Amino acid sequence: MARRNLNDLLSFVTVAREGSFTRAAALLGVTQSALSQAISGLEARLEIRLLTRTTRSVSPTAAGERLLHAIGYRFDEIEAELDELSDLRDKPTGTVRITCGDHVLKTTLLPKVAPLLRQYPDVKVEFDVNYGLRDIVADRFDAGVRLGDTIDKDMIAVPIGPRLRMAAVAAPDYFARHPKPKTPQDLTQHSCINIRFPTHGGLYVWEFERKGKQVNVRVEGQVTLNSTPHIVLAALQGLGIAFLPEEEFAPHIEEGRLVRVLEDWCAPFEGYYLYYPSRRQPSPAFSLVLDALRSKEAAGKKRQ
Repeated sequence: MARRNLNDLLSFVTVAREGSFTRAAALLGVTQSALSQAISGLEARLEIRLLTRTTRSVSPTAAGERLLHAIGYRFDEIEAELDELSDLRDKPTGTVRITCGDHVLKTTLLPKVAPLLRQYPDVKVEFDVNYGLRDIVADRFDAGVRLGDTIDKDMIAVPIGPRLRMAAVAAPDYFARHPKPKTPQDLTQHSCINIRFPTHGGLYVWEFERKGKQVNVRVEGQVTLNSTPHIVLAALQGLGIAFLPEEEFAPHIEEGRLVRVLEDWCAPFEGYYLYYPSRRQPSPAFSLVLDALRSKEAAGKKRQ
C-alpha cells in the first residue's frame, strides 16, 4: 500500500481548524500558494473535495468534516507525545488549556494551581471562562470542568471538589414585598432570575428533590442572565429569586444580604469534575495540574 503524505494531511487539518489559508500558512511556516497546492493535491488523490472555499472563508465539506474528526486528534496526540520528551529535562514544561466557569475558577482552580505554578515556572495554564458545553477535543482544550452529571461517558472524570447543594435565595427587600415560597411549585407565582445556557440556548429548569421525590419547575421573571456572578448581583438588587450552587451565595447568606428558602428541597449532588478524553496521553505538565486539582476528599475516585 502506498504511504500517504502526512504533511498534506497536517496541512488540511490546520486549514480546516483555522478556517483560513492565511492563518494556516503562517502557523505551518509555508506560503499560501504552497499550502493551496498541497490541499488541491490531496483532494485530487482522494478524488473528493475536502474544503469549500469562498473569497471570505474556508470551511470543511461533509467529507472534510469526517476526515478532520477522524485524524485531527491524532496529530494532537503526536504533539502530546513530543511534549512528553520534556520528562527528560529537569523541569516539566508546556501549556495546559482548561475551559471552566468563573466561580469554580475563583474558588477552586486558581487556589489549587497557584502553588504549582510557583514551583514549576515553565508550566503555563490557560483558563477559558465559558458557560457553554465546549467540545474540548474539537476546541483543542486539554481538559474541562463541569458538574459530574453533565460529562460525556467517554471522558475520564476526576473529582476536584466536594458534593454540592443548590440554594434558592432572594434579598430581604424582595421577601418584604412577596411571601416566601413553601414548595417548589410556589415559584411559579414569583419573579425568578433565569439562566440561559449558551450552548443550547434554553433556560435552565430548576431541579428540586426531597425524600426521593424530584420536582422540576420552569420559572418566569423579568431578568435572564448567562453568568452566575451577575445572577448573584441581580438577587442582591432585589430583582427576584435566584437558584445556584449554595457556595455562590454563601457569604451573602451568612451576612444577611440574601435569604434562603426551600432548603429542605435542595439535596446534595455530584460536585465539580475535571474531565479529559480517555484516548489522550497526559503530558507531564497536565499530570502535575491534575494532581494539584484532584479532590483530597475523594482520593482515588475516578470515572472512566
